[in-house]
Amino acid sequence: MKAADMFSLAGRVALVTGASSGLGQQFARALADNGASVALVARRAERLEAFRAELEAAGARAVAIEADVTDPAAMKAAFDAAEKAFGTVTILVNNAGVAQKPLRAVEVSVEEWRRVLSVDLDAVFYWAQEGARRMIAAGQQGSIVNIASVLGFGVSKGTAAYAVAKAAVVQATQALAIELAFKGVRVNAIAPGWFVTEINDTYLNSEAGHAMKRDIPMGRFGEKGDLDGALLLLASDAGRYITGATIVVDGGQVVQLKG
Repeated sequence: MKAADMFSLAGRVALVTGASSGLGQQFARALADNGASVALVARRAERLEAFRAELEAAGARAVAIEADVTDPAAMKAAFDAAEKAFGTVTILVNNAGVAQKPLRAVEVSVEEWRRVLSVDLDAVFYWAQEGARRMIAAGQQGSIVNIASVLGFGVSKGTAAYAVAKAAVVQATQALAIELAFKGVRVNAIAPGWFVTEINDTYLNSEAGHAMKRDIPMGRFGEKGDLDGALLLLASDAGRYITGATIVVDGGQVVQLKG
């Protein structure tokens, strides 16, 4: 089979959470560029609509769906809207996430702990549950891709809640994978290293950020498109025998942390 055929997503329906900016937009663009119809989910409706228009202008099929990933009713409504527009979602990218305030572990409040874990872990599991239920009910095979982090493998100071959530995403991915494989639903994760987005660009371009860059074996932060290959592998038939895996895309950062 030719690579273009293996990685083609023609006829597939994808849903990407956190699609109004950053990595979420890049994930959605990569899926759309390779043939998928894409449901864009996030809280910022105006930004979603602008991005939807951009994708459609480029020839893609997309729908913008406003939803808070921590709201169960909004989650179900989002899947309903995606199904109404395109049919059963067979590619789910659990990308929505929040960063932790830079607090030492003893300073993290109950409210901050719950804020981070409710988005970065709970929502990932619940959306994977809902997506899998709908794929199974429709008799469709599919792929769920959860976005973890290198901090799920090596903790740095001031990231306790975030690191715990992302480590749990890796375990949740494996737990879901072994229970859903027999139904044809694959569940995998991508663990990015440091990528420059609008959320962190000021910090990563600061003196402290430059110091962090020197600790990455490849000597740079992740760039636009560096995650596309891993995503397309896991979403397409090219990865049809891959489930329960976490692909680390970090320029060697985890190796450095373990070293």
